[in-house]
Amino acid sequence: MATPVPVLRLPKGPDPNSRGFDPNSPRYIALCRTSIPTSAAAESDPQQLQEEQHARSVLRERFLRCLLAMSNKKVRFHMHEKVNVEATFGASDIDVLNFQVSDLHTPIGVQKEALIRSQDVISFTFDV
Repeated sequence: MATPVPVLRLPKGPDPNSRGFDPNSPRYIALCRTSIPTSAAAESDPQQLQEEQHARSVLRERFLRCLLAMSNKKVRFHMHEKVNVEATFGASDIDVLNFQVSDLHTPIGVQKEALIRSQDVISFTFDV
């Protein structure tokens, strides 16, 4: 049987206007860029820019449909340092910066509820 991992609980939640949660804060801007710059060719050619924007919208829609399909399913996250963890996928925040999971099985134990930073995830898989 897996051993539960102790959790440090804070007395109250973070203030949404500080510590990087404000989209205008320097920390948020540095860590959470919301856009990838367009290619050099797209900047000079309007047709190329339109094709690039369409491709991005198609990929974004596929990714969001994938997140929807993962809801309440067992997911395996492949992370940096060759760490693989399994959990039941719950949700993602609006900017896809964090994944909320349940029953996170890590090399050091099981966490009942957790947030996984998307920057730490290389890839993920789940059974359909």
